[in-house]
Amino acid sequence: MRHFRDTPYAPEMVVIPAGSFLMGSPANEPGRYDDEGPQHRVTIGADFAIGCYPVTFDEWDSCVADGGRASYRPSDEGLRPVTNVSWHDAQAYVRWLSQKTGQPYRLPSEAEWEYAARAGTETRWSCGDDESDVMTHAWLDGNSGYQTHPVGQKKPNPFGLYDMHGNVWEWVEDCWHDDYHGSPTDGSAWTLPDHRSRVLRGGSWYVKPNNARSARRSRGAPGFRYSNGGFRIARTITP
Repeated sequence: MRHFRDTPYAPEMVVIPAGSFLMGSPANEPGRYDDEGPQHRVTIGADFAIGCYPVTFDEWDSCVADGGRASYRPSDEGLRPVTNVSWHDAQAYVRWLSQKTGQPYRLPSEAEWEYAARAGTETRWSCGDDESDVMTHAWLDGNSGYQTHPVGQKKPNPFGLYDMHGNVWEWVEDCWHDDYHGSPTDGSAWTLPDHRSRVLRGGSWYVKPNNARSARRSRGAPGFRYSNGGFRIARTITP
């Protein structure tokens, strides 16, 4: 996978190839929740880029120092994933980064996030179906000491992405829907005109492995800042 960084202060990105996948979980997946279905095929028609890691406090601080979100600076923890940032805060960060670089940064759609997390797999986690293997890829309640950890310390998934399972829940672009009936099949974000709950993905340092599966979903108020919630950015690849 091709890695790039548009500027020294921009997050490292990984180019994800176009393709199709089965989004959601099959009805017989252990630990499945009803909101993970119906499982359906999604086709992403163009390459896109996604952050190699969740956005860190250091990267957030670059935005704050430049006035991108000058009124709010969460407690600084350096290379740990930034937390206590709302969906609206994450939107402010991608707007700032887009203005600084001239590139179309954004939050990933929920479909793009799961496609990147699965990295060609159809198992419960990108590392397989064996729960004993998950701890080598994720910071969860059994190994985290109930706190975040610096990004990139666990094994990456097959696309070379780190911390897709565990460490922090990650905001995506989509509004929350109770299931996938009527969802887009082209990888685009499923949004609505009002500011209802937004989707978070990936689990965090306090969840058990089941809640960090590739198909697992959660939701939160877009203006709320969670101590276990952060985000990972995406970028459209322009010709």
